[in-house]
Amino acid sequence: MSLIPDDLQYTKEHEWVGATAQDTVLRFGITDFAQGALGDIVYVQLPKVGEKIIAGDVCGEVESTKSVSEIFAPVSGTVTAVNESLNNAPETINSDPYGAGWLVDVEVSQAPTELLGASEYGEITA
Repeated sequence: MSLIPDDLQYTKEHEWVGATAQDTVLRFGITDFAQGALGDIVYVQLPKVGEKIIAGDVCGEVESTKSVSEIFAPVSGTVTAVNESLNNAPETINSDPYGAGWLVDVEVSQAPTELLGASEYGEITA
């Protein structure tokens, strides 16, 4: 069974969304369930800082030894930071998907909708 922290929100595409120290900025990554399904992650492509992303649209990809999977933006807004450490250590997503394996910080342009709570996401991944 995969880990599903209660303090985060989730998408049906297996991204998580959490708060940052700044009220209008949200951080996201892929869930423990997603990294487990992908297997050993060997490469990640993320949007650039300053890029506008739209909820539901592809904003990057994660490549594993098994496959390549698209990353879907869970929120709309402007990218304020990307996790540069993943360029040299993409496997961090496997070992710590909710911590050091975060992907992108976004200054949100509109309140996110369609996000799931931990129990709802747990039902999808059960």
